[in-house]
Amino acid sequence: MFDGARGMTMVRAGVVPGWRAAWYGVAGVLVMAAVCGGVVGLFGVNRVFTGLLLGVAAGITVLFLLFGRDGVVLTEQAIVRRTPWGAETFGWDRVVAGRFTLDEDARWSLALDLNDGDEPHGELVLLSIPPVVKPIANAYDMRKREQVNEIRGMLRGKRIPVTVLPEIADALTRHWRSAPPTHGDSPR
Repeated sequence: MFDGARGMTMVRAGVVPGWRAAWYGVAGVLVMAAVCGGVVGLFGVNRVFTGLLLGVAAGITVLFLLFGRDGVVLTEQAIVRRTPWGAETFGWDRVVAGRFTLDEDARWSLALDLNDGDEPHGELVLLSIPPVVKPIANAYDMRKREQVNEIRGMLRGKRIPVTVLPEIADALTRHWRSAPPTHGDSPR
């Protein structure tokens, strides 16, 4: 996406690990219980439904805040991995390559390989989607196709080589009419 106010290109990506999503869910439930208990404690048992309503609203708000803060933002200058309690910035010079492959859950995963000087450091998962087996059918498919294209454009502009499994490249081209990021991409 182009942010006209700042004059820069920004792409949001990132995958929230399951263990962290579970903790976010626990936090939402605890906030809901605390607000509900507080309302009932202050105003009596007759306000249990009011307490539940306010508790659910507060719990959902906490979930939106936690999940909204968690992610990866790709900008022209750097890559920022954010969590609710902090942020870590990586320069594009630390990106060795990208991979669009199957992950351990048989989902398609688009990840960047990072280094720390001369030593490999790790990976940064940008996207994890179910395998594409049919044309775009809903808003989720449309958003994921947009993310793949935005990430592809950013990686192409930065001249980052990306390895793509042939079956993934074929499915993206056939079903989404979208060419995946590849090693041969060059800026236009």
